[in-house]
Amino acid sequence: MPWAILDTGVYIDHWQGRLADDALVKVRAAYVVRHSAVVLSELRRGARTNESRALVDSLHALAKVCWEPTAADWWHAGDLVRRIGDQQDWEIAKRREFQNDALIGLTAKRHGAAIVTTNQRDFELLAAALRVRVVSVQPT
Repeated sequence: MPWAILDTGVYIDHWQGRLADDALVKVRAAYVVRHSAVVLSELRRGARTNESRALVDSLHALAKVCWEPTAADWWHAGDLVRRIGDQQDWEIAKRREFQNDALIGLTAKRHGAAIVTTNQRDFELLAAALRVRVVSVQPT
């Protein structure tokens, strides 16, 4: 069974009721889901209430296998962000935001995993550059 990383937006949309349980059931039936250290960090950074911190803490505790970017991934991410950012004419804030997506994409590529996301536009740019599979799930 192939592997997949769930992007940050998938968790947020699910927790906020915008992504149905059925969508995640289908993903888990098709893939072995692995956690990304980048995604967990993004979730923790945004967990501003006690309830959201408890959700993120629970997810982190369940993450027995957690994939993380290597030094080479960080180096490559800088080039990807520059090249794609120049092509898209992005301002610096968008480039900073996209860096984590690039790190998730590079980690997925290294492990031969797909990326499951609700942010199809940005990850399609990475899919083209990295030849990594992107699976889009749509919030309701």
